Parts: sequence; structure tokens; C-alpha cells
Amino acid sequence: MKRDFYIGATLVAVIAALGIGSVLLDNVKAAAVMAPRFEVDPMWPKPLPNHWLLGNVIGVSVDSNDHIWIIHRAAALERMETYAAATPPAAECCLPAPPVLEFDEAGNLIGHWGGPGEGYDWPETNHGITVDYKGNVWIGGNGRGAPATPGAAPAGTPAPYHDNMVLKFTQQGKFLLQIGKPGQSKGSNDVDNVKGAAKMFVDPKTNELYVADGYGNHRVIVFDAETGKYKRHWGAYGHKPDDTALGRYNPSDPPAQQFRNPVHCAELSNEGLLYVCDRPNDRIQVFKPDGTFVKEVFIAKNTLGDGSVWDIAFSKDPQQKYMFLADGSNEKVYIILRESMEVLTSFGDGGRQPGEFYAVHSIAADSKGNVFTTETYRGQRIQKFLYKGLAAVTKKDQGVVWPKAQSR
Repeated sequence: MKRDFYIGATLVAVIAALGIGSVLLDNVKAAAVMAPRFEVDPMWPKPLPNHWLLGNVIGVSVDSNDHIWIIHRAAALERMETYAAATPPAAECCLPAPPVLEFDEAGNLIGHWGGPGEGYDWPETNHGITVDYKGNVWIGGNGRGAPATPGAAPAGTPAPYHDNMVLKFTQQGKFLLQIGKPGQSKGSNDVDNVKGAAKMFVDPKTNELYVADGYGNHRVIVFDAETGKYKRHWGAYGHKPDDTALGRYNPSDPPAQQFRNPVHCAELSNEGLLYVCDRPNDRIQVFKPDGTFVKEVFIAKNTLGDGSVWDIAFSKDPQQKYMFLADGSNEKVYIILRESMEVLTSFGDGGRQPGEFYAVHSIAADSKGNVFTTETYRGQRIQKFLYKGLAAVTKKDQGVVWPKAQSR
């Protein structure tokens, strides 16, 4: 009788333990860190027509129809890449593609335009493209122009910049507005000109244009997107910007109280927070629209060279739960929990094959969750990463997210 009691009690204890274990296992699974999962689409985009080639692909944007827009620098192509453009042609191939290209979701080229024209000053070296909520296309530039004559300016004077303007066009390439004039910038507190603008964003609530300004200046500046009228500007931590040379970034030093060049992106979230890429300082600073500093986070803080914080894009859910950060020095894209700024995982690696990067420069997301990246320097391409749903994070760095083999 006593023996039967102990057997029964033991059985109850085992069942209870199994039950608790099951609950604990379920809790562990539920607590697993989840993040968007991607696979590179090695067949996107489709080949360009007319023997066209891309130079440095220096900007990407996705419009409300999920059309993908890029801007590139034809001048970056080598002589042997443009034999067909010689006079007379030196070979059948190849030619520079027009600066602005529009693709549909399938990767077909459906629009192209750009370059010098009447009534506006096309950038010497274009940089960044943004299609705003009204469908207007904004373009910046960071061309320096001719070098200064030796001895013409005091030692330590910042290098001159030709591209002191941003341009606004229709999607068909019709000129609408220019803010700033070539070679006219007076520095980071000039309210009429920019100086090497890297990227733009238009707030649909206020129709204000935020400019990451940029390569020659050390600030964010805001204009009326319709009239071009100046609104406000600020530097790091919301300070008045200062053009004093800071010297090279040292991760062991206290955080710099001003932005270094370039200030590379300025993206406004749905909740009204502006995320600014302080690229050489390896950090993102977050502000209210009036320039009030909110917080900052360092990403790969020991990165030197070109810095780690190149460009950001938000996931398209209403809460914009995730942020994607392009790092063109470490050659990867970080997936970040936007609210806490915690890096969940990353994908990519250095190289030339699909899913690898050579100077991943710009990033954008479409309404389906897909991510698009461009590469500058000798990378010279755009890539598409297909959204494959949420998955548990198992690796800090995923490396190349190659498509999984399909069963037959």
C-alpha cells in the first residue's frame, strides 16, 4: 500500500515536472528574439538596355507605387567602360546610363532622365535621391569644383564646394525648384545655401524638407518644400553648428560635440523623430523636429576609415518597429529595433557576388518589406533583398543571405 502511494506520488511529480518544463520551453520559445529575415534576389534588376552601365550608385528611394529610384554618377565609369561614347565610337559597348533611373517591382527599367538643363544647376557630383510623399524627386550633390589656388585662402580654410544646392523635379524630370547656388555657401550657418547635401526627407505633415548637410557643412537644415524658404537648422546635440576642424575620429575620445563630415542622412519617423547619420562618428543622433536632442547610439564604434553609419531606412509597418542601417565600411546591413536602438542581427559581407557588398551606400524599403541597397566606389550596383518574414535570431552576423535551395 505504501509502495503504491510512493509510486503514485512519483508519477504525479514527474508529470508536474514535465508540465513545468513544457511551460518553461514554451516561454523560452516565446521570448526568442525575432527579426525580419531576408534573401538576396540575384536576378534583380533586369539587364539595362542600350549597353548602359552604372557608375557609383549614390542614392535609392522607393515611391508610393513601390517603384524603385536610383541616381548614379556616370563620370565614375572608366574609359574602357564607355568606349561606345567616344567620338568616333571605339567599340560597340558601352555607354553611361542616364543619371536617374526608375524600376518597377519586377526589375524592369521604366523611366530615365537627368543631367544639365535650362533653369537649374545640375550637381557636379550628384548625391542622394528622395521621392517625397507627393511624388516629387529631390536630388543633392557633393561636388567640390576646381581646387582653390594655392595661397589664395588661409591655412585650415575648408575646401570649396561647387554643389551648394538641392533640386526638385517631377517624376518625368521637369524642373520645379532649386535651393542654393553653386559655390555660394558661407558655411554651416548660411541659411540660403547648402554645402554638399547628402540626403533629403520631406515631412508629409508639415511639407518641410529636411536636408542632411552634409559633406561641407555640419548640420541638419530645414526648408519649406514648396517655396524653399529657410525654417531652421542645428548641429550635433542640437548645438549651433561649428565648422572648426575636429581632426580624425578617435573612438577613445569623448563624443564629439559637433557632427563630422559627412552628415549622411536625415530620416523622419512616423512618430516625428528625426534620425541623423553622423557617419564618421559612428553614431545615429535622434532629434525632435525643432532640433531638440533626444538620444544617440553608437554602431560599430571602433570603425575608422569611412565610418559605420551610412544610411537608414525604416520598416513599413505603422510603428516602424525595425530600422535598417547600411554600413559601407564593415560591408553589412544591421537590423535594429528602432525604439531601443538595439542591434538584433546583420547580413552581408564584403565582395562582388550577389548578397555581398563593396561600399554599401544607400538603403530603402518598400511596402512589402523588401530592402534595396546601392553601392558606391567600384561597387556600382543596386541589389534587392526579399523579405521572408520574421525569424528567430540565431547569429549576430548572418553573412551572405543566399536564397535557400528549392526542393524539386
